[in-house]
Amino acid sequence: MSVFSENIRRLRAQKGVSQSAVADYLKITKQAYSLYENGRREPDFDTLVKLAEYFGTDVDCLLKNAEDAFISDSRLKFALFGDAEIDDDVLDDVKRLAKLQLELRRSKEENK
Repeated sequence: MSVFSENIRRLRAQKGVSQSAVADYLKITKQAYSLYENGRREPDFDTLVKLAEYFGTDVDCLLKNAEDAFISDSRLKFALFGDAEIDDDVLDDVKRLAKLQLELRRSKEENK
């Protein structure tokens, strides 16, 4: 299975939707979408962009291992704060809070 197929399977599970729901969004059959998740077919560029939009991520995060996916600080600042002037200390605080939230979520999931 490819990194791409693993990523879209994981993202779909996190979102709690069926393959049919994703396929409907993409305006393709469930069988065609299933081939993406099974690594037997790859989407065209437009479909890749639609998948990224659907899962609220970017194409890089769909195609790369989680460790390899990287969002620059400038892109992160813009995504979080728009055009507001934010210094690096504030951004570092936001990153620490996000990591703490992720650790709490993982801990809750493990204790279920």
